[in-house]
Amino acid sequence: MTNTTSTTASTTGGVSRRAGRKEWTAFTVLLLPLLLVSMDVSVLYFALPSISSELHPTATQQLWIIDVYAFALAGLLITMGSLGDRIGRRKLLLFGAAAFGVASVTAAYATSAEMLIAARALLGIGGATLMPSTMGLVRNMFHDDKQRGQAVGIWSGAMAGGIALGSVLSGVMLEHLWWGSVFLINVPAMVLLLVLTPVLVPEFKDPAPGKFDMLSVPLSMGSVLPVVYGLKEFAADGFAWSYVVWIAVGLVVGTVFVQRQRTRRSALISRELFRPGRRFGAAISLNTIAAFAMMGSAYFTTQYLQSVLGMSTMRAALWSVAPSLAVGIAAPTASAVARKVNRAYVIATGFAVAAAGYALLALSGTDSLAMVLAGAAVIGCGIVTVMALVSDMALASAPVEKAGSAASLLETGQEFGGALGMAVLGSIGTAVYRADMPATAPAAARQTLGTAVAGADHGLAVLAREAFVHGMQYAALGGTVVLVAAAVLAAALLRGVGAAGAQAQDAGVEEAGVREAAPGRVTQPAV
Repeated sequence: MTNTTSTTASTTGGVSRRAGRKEWTAFTVLLLPLLLVSMDVSVLYFALPSISSELHPTATQQLWIIDVYAFALAGLLITMGSLGDRIGRRKLLLFGAAAFGVASVTAAYATSAEMLIAARALLGIGGATLMPSTMGLVRNMFHDDKQRGQAVGIWSGAMAGGIALGSVLSGVMLEHLWWGSVFLINVPAMVLLLVLTPVLVPEFKDPAPGKFDMLSVPLSMGSVLPVVYGLKEFAADGFAWSYVVWIAVGLVVGTVFVQRQRTRRSALISRELFRPGRRFGAAISLNTIAAFAMMGSAYFTTQYLQSVLGMSTMRAALWSVAPSLAVGIAAPTASAVARKVNRAYVIATGFAVAAAGYALLALSGTDSLAMVLAGAAVIGCGIVTVMALVSDMALASAPVEKAGSAASLLETGQEFGGALGMAVLGSIGTAVYRADMPATAPAAARQTLGTAVAGADHGLAVLAREAFVHGMQYAALGGTVVLVAAAVLAAALLRGVGAAGAQAQDAGVEEAGVREAAPGRVTQPAV
């Protein structure tokens, strides 16, 4: 066990304490769960045919195999973020790593669809503990404004890269191994995390968290899950009143949940996060819009590569990694620029860059591989720039003892934004596609591009590809408008936050003084 001295008192003589080799090594360890949790979002894309042939799931079970992970993750993020602040973020991280490892082995050797669904649900629960814990610990280990910005930038790039890597890695492994291997890859990383975290990562928790609000746990899940479910189904199947009802139920429960957080002294979400001047609410809103744009574009580009250009799933996955090469350097670069330029302008520019990427998609045709990949790369660079900077701003403005809760709210906003992006932009594209398809076409072909392309009628497949691209163009125009508006909104909401604004806010929060729990003792920072 590491013997940790207080790092919460991060300023001495007005100069922030800089992280050293130990903190950066610990940060590298914390990237392991982040990569794996983001990879597990996409790892099943190629494994489903093999799973279907062996476990014989029904159509409904197949959907739950895919979606239950994301539902469990989204529904428990707020709860786990608050729990980590109370019991210790490192402790929760270790619990989550153990659960994630056990669930991975269970999923790999599942003998029925029901067993696999249960294992995927447990993976989602584990993921919900890992995600806010890692970002909350980053907030605690990096008090220097520049270093924290660099760390959050790398964190954002790793999360985006993990999603792309999951598809490719699963495709490569499935060419040589059985479908369960895509889950077993998690196990060595979780073992490494369990061994190294107690040695390298210090413990942090809120010294006075108050009583845990148990009733808020089902209320938070009842707020998030119905809305995410309704939006996902809306994106997949189009408009239906049942989905509207699900969303409405979530909004009603969400209203009750918010009211409870506003009136209770010990709430899951601290009112301190939204204190005037922190701009935490603005950061959550902008991060949600960024996720809207990221997932909205992914909805079209993946289908474009496979169904419009006719690529195999493996080739499409490899091509989809290409934009990630540019995205990987966007976040660290943005963090460096934001040290010298007003970050409101940098964030607004990130949205404008992403809008330009959507404009490229709007100009694409049925044979525009280079333009679609360029558009995806430009969108990714702009969006990751925004996510890195607003995440850093949100963490810097949050009290240190509430960093886990702050991280969970950021990630919950991303879940909402991603589902909303797929639902709204996907619905625009679907409406145009169905309007362009001839009335004489088979009903199934008029519903989805994949069905039309899989049919024997070559002429219908050509029409379907053109209709899909036409729908993508209209959706891209919609995305462009949203992102231009977001650029204006960012400049307005963040007015007055200069290049050093986050550091000044951070110093103000640190001066309030909190305790940091080291193994076996609690230290009190000098104030």
